[in-house]
Amino acid sequence: MRKIIGSVFQSLEGVIQGPGRPEEDRAGGFALGGWVGAYTDDATSAAVIETLLGAPYALLLGRKTYEIFAAYWPYQAAGNPIADRFNGADKYVLTRGQDSLDWARSHRLESLEAVRALKATAGPDLLIQGSSTLYPQLLGAGLIDRVRVQTFPLVLGGGKRLFGEALPPAALKLVSSTVSTTSVVIATCEPTGEALRFSPEPPDPSAAERARWERVSREG
Repeated sequence: MRKIIGSVFQSLEGVIQGPGRPEEDRAGGFALGGWVGAYTDDATSAAVIETLLGAPYALLLGRKTYEIFAAYWPYQAAGNPIADRFNGADKYVLTRGQDSLDWARSHRLESLEAVRALKATAGPDLLIQGSSTLYPQLLGAGLIDRVRVQTFPLVLGGGKRLFGEALPPAALKLVSSTVSTTSVVIATCEPTGEALRFSPEPPDPSAAERARWERVSREG
C-alpha cells in the first residue's frame, strides 16, 4: 500500500498560494507570489531535497496545481533535478473535469474512491504539492498519512489556505521538527486517527461566566 504525503510551504496564517514565483498563481487577485526564495538556507533546502529528490514518488495534484506545473516543469532545461523528477513521475490528478491532461504520464482520478483504490496498490508513495483543495477531502476521508510543512515567518493577508474552511476536525501528532536560520519552522505531522481531546469546563463556573455563555449563544 502506498502512503499519501503532503509537502507544504505556508505563511503563518496558512496561505500556500504562489510560493515559488510572482506569476505562479494570481487567482483571486493574489499579488504576493514568490515569497519562499528569500528564506532559503541549508535547512529549508535539505527539506526540499529530502521530499522532492529523495525516494521515488508519484504526484497527486488538484486540477489548478496540475495546470501550473504542466505549464512550467516540462519546459525547464534538462538537468534541472526537480523538473527531471516531476517530468518522469506519474501524475495523478483528482478532477471531475474532462479537460485534457497532456503532461507525460498524467492520469485522471474522478473520485475519492479512485484515490483510495490507487493508494491500495503497489507502487511509490503519492506526493501532494500545492493543491489546497485536496487536503479537506483527503484528510476527512482518512487518506493522508503524513504532512511535511514549512511555515514561513510572514503574513500574506489573503490567498488560498492549506486547509481552507471545509476541513473536518482531526488530531495529528508531531513526528519531527526543526527551525532554519531564517526562522522557517519545518515540521512533519501524522494523523493519529484518534478523537480530539479537549480541556474540561471548570467544575463551578461563576454566574457571570454562565451569563456570558448564554449571551454568546444568543448572539451566534
